Amino acid sequence: MLKENLRRLVKLIYRVEVTGFENYYNAGERVLIVANHTSFLDPLLMWLFFPDDITFAINTQIFKRWWIQPFLRFSQVFPMDPTHPMLLKDLIHHLQTNTKTVIFPEGRITVTGSLMKIYDGTGMVADKSEAAILPVRISGGQYTHFSRLHKVVRLRLFPKISIQILPHTRIAAPHDMRGKVRRKFSGHILTDIMTEMMFATSNYQQTIFAGLLEARTIHGGKHTVAEDMDRQPLSYDALITRSIAIGNVIEKITSPHENVGLFLPNSTKTLCVVLGLQLHGRVPAMMNYSIGSAGMISACQTAKVNTVLTSRRFIEAGKFEEQAQALSCQVKLVYLEDLAGKMTGLDKAMAVIQAKTAVYWYPKKAVTPDHPAVVLFTSGSEGTPKGVVLSHTNILANHKQISARISFNPQDVIFNFLPMFHSFGFTVGTLLPVLSGMKTFFYPTPLHYTVIPEMAYETNATILFGTNTFLAAYGKKAHPYDFYKMRYVVAGAERLQDSTRELWADKFGIRILEGYGATETAPVTAVNTPMDYKAGTVGRFMPDMGYELEAIPGISDAGQLHVNGPNIMLGYLLHDNPGVLIPPESIYGKGWYDTGDIVHVDEDGFISIRGRSKRFAKVSGEMVSLTAVEQLATHAWPTALHAAISIPDAKKGELVILLTTQKQASISQLSEASPGIAHILLPKKILVVDAIPIMVTGKINYPAVTELASSQLKLR
Repeated sequence: MLKENLRRLVKLIYRVEVTGFENYYNAGERVLIVANHTSFLDPLLMWLFFPDDITFAINTQIFKRWWIQPFLRFSQVFPMDPTHPMLLKDLIHHLQTNTKTVIFPEGRITVTGSLMKIYDGTGMVADKSEAAILPVRISGGQYTHFSRLHKVVRLRLFPKISIQILPHTRIAAPHDMRGKVRRKFSGHILTDIMTEMMFATSNYQQTIFAGLLEARTIHGGKHTVAEDMDRQPLSYDALITRSIAIGNVIEKITSPHENVGLFLPNSTKTLCVVLGLQLHGRVPAMMNYSIGSAGMISACQTAKVNTVLTSRRFIEAGKFEEQAQALSCQVKLVYLEDLAGKMTGLDKAMAVIQAKTAVYWYPKKAVTPDHPAVVLFTSGSEGTPKGVVLSHTNILANHKQISARISFNPQDVIFNFLPMFHSFGFTVGTLLPVLSGMKTFFYPTPLHYTVIPEMAYETNATILFGTNTFLAAYGKKAHPYDFYKMRYVVAGAERLQDSTRELWADKFGIRILEGYGATETAPVTAVNTPMDYKAGTVGRFMPDMGYELEAIPGISDAGQLHVNGPNIMLGYLLHDNPGVLIPPESIYGKGWYDTGDIVHVDEDGFISIRGRSKRFAKVSGEMVSLTAVEQLATHAWPTALHAAISIPDAKKGELVILLTTQKQASISQLSEASPGIAHILLPKKILVVDAIPIMVTGKINYPAVTELASSQLKLR
């Protein structure tokens, strides 16, 4: 009777919702229930809302607290202490009597809002007892005053709490695995189970604007989420109001589902335009203005863009008059200043009202999660840029995948200098923080190597996403204290050089986390994290991503990577077939994306990039990685820039040419710097150049490198 009355009271107060009871009953009799730990309410919730008498394994420190003592009268409790293995043995024996036992594998209540460290002992218990593992996600408890997130998140008296029970699974350790290795393996698998659980129970199948409204509900309308160089911070209320206002105006001059070009800088205004377009089912097509007017016109043709939004202030500041003139001859160029002039006082008042009531009317909008959310264009570093169409689900899935692996909180400040036309800048630098309650500071260009460290210091930035090229430049220019508050520095888009890694570690005491991705994967495919890190790799795959390695002749320890998952693009738009969506497909079937990268995946799931399939040369029948040649050059001359290409050769099939900014570089110096290196990895020629062509994203512009090499070789 007491339990029933208490259940009714707690359900009324916290609107507790439990789903997945069928998974509980299907798990069998011998079950280890593993749950994330959000607050002191968690054991009470599990006791009240699970149907059977279940045992609780609780940390010995909590076990001794006075307020837990009444709870002990109604449940069987096992004290847990990682330093006392006998307690774990008792729990294993208890499970072997076919019981259901609840354990919190983190061993403590979260102080980050995300998963904490998962103890190997829990995995060992599941393995030794041969119990089914039943993952349970508790959410909402972290926002109560019974959590340990005071001053981290916005606490509320009675937030809604949900308990989601997932299908059971088991730890299948190899029979010949023993001792510490088996224990570590079991803990590793359990960590993956918990991470996958966090992602699977996240609400990523919604639109971006719906995610924005959800974030406002969680963090509060007055919470600041965006700022740029105008230094006028935007709260959730202001961001939503402005997005609705500009969206209402753009709706009148565009058509449903139309791809609308955006020729705009990193700024809060651009963010509002993106959200305003998505609100009304229009699709922002982000123009890469670093590739010139011809490239932008080509992109407009590929995506069938008829209208491009831009700003006179931006055109003037960036000296883009020539590009604007060329675009205006092909498409309708609309200036934001003109649109702002068309807004009446009544329009602005209506936007305020709509923003306040958005949770009621927005769900009725005919925009679905699978609707295209953005068109981004590939870098064109190896050929003609393609339009990549990402859905709302693709982007939100990647957001939730990242959040399942790395802890973020509303106190974080992301300094975003990566342009929004780059997938890294769009999803990770812009939407990830806005939808997570973090503040993002937009900076218009990554090329201000001296200013950016100073601005990171001034804005108290805690997270920085960048490429090796940019991080190396900032590291050299920055004062040792400029990044004093930085929690995470994540590198992607190109290989992180050892010299950059060492520079940041020595000068700032910061370990750079290297990741890997592609525009087609929205963009993060894998990343190292503070809890799951291996130097020299790009980390482990995101949750719910599958992969296959296609065998490549001549390469024994790696294969060409194919991936699938909820973050894989809707498809390509190709220049020779404008406006027609080509869904992803590879030799492994529909929905699979062929990355074109040659990778090695080790026994722990960490990925090492060997190079792109197109970045291999076949010299005398042997496969030579051009990336490996560049690494040799970097090892020999760490302060210079290098790019390796291949050219046809009648005798050997192909020859490797190395371009470098290192003065007086020679093949003999390269060989001496790496004694014992295979002769085939040495380039046939070295061309010393003043500069290596670099794109605004920090990637090497290989088509331009090839042209430069051709001109140099002709001169010789």
